[in-house]
Amino acid sequence: MANAVLTISSKNYSSWSLRGWLLTKFSGLPFDEQLVPPGDADARAEILLLSPSILVPRLTHDEVSVWDTIAMAEYLNEVMPKSGLLPSGRAERAHCRAICGEMHSGFTSLRAALPMNLKAHFPAFKLWSRAQADIDRIISIWHDCLTRYGGPFLFGERSAADAMYAPVATRFATYDVPLDPVSASYRDLIMGLPEMQEWIAAAQEEPEDIDELEVEF
Repeated sequence: MANAVLTISSKNYSSWSLRGWLLTKFSGLPFDEQLVPPGDADARAEILLLSPSILVPRLTHDEVSVWDTIAMAEYLNEVMPKSGLLPSGRAERAHCRAICGEMHSGFTSLRAALPMNLKAHFPAFKLWSRAQADIDRIISIWHDCLTRYGGPFLFGERSAADAMYAPVATRFATYDVPLDPVSASYRDLIMGLPEMQEWIAAAQEEPEDIDELEVEF
């Protein structure tokens, strides 16, 4: 199998880089990391949510370049079909694609109010009402999937959906978002994954701070 390269930006701030990295990790495809400094225009646009068309994260494999996380999930499921990135059943696959798409294109108030910041912790953080509406919808998705498919992951076994919602778990932890026991248990499951622990440890070592993403009171 040809070598793959995953281009990512900040591990502390970049939710999309985390999604792409987890998708590739979950697939089992061996890859090398290529880090784009947060000062790079493309990386900064991605981190600050300033551009609808970005090239980070980007997976390069077998002369194929894929830079959208939904496309990456589909591509990785094709090249690593035993990984379980997408469920085997047609109905379950459709459901997984639907909630991944909802995460990919929605929850803009949550993204703006609670930027990903793994090195920070803001206890008793005051939430915007629109951000709370996004949180309520995400919790509803989690409950539906965990009930329907029996857990412990959203579709029973680990899938692309867990990679797509992992940055939300980090936001819930960073901003001390109150959660019911089922949602808190799922958040803790995601945060405790070896892959997540590896990513968080690397994020803690990053020297760069992006002032726009440092919450002030």
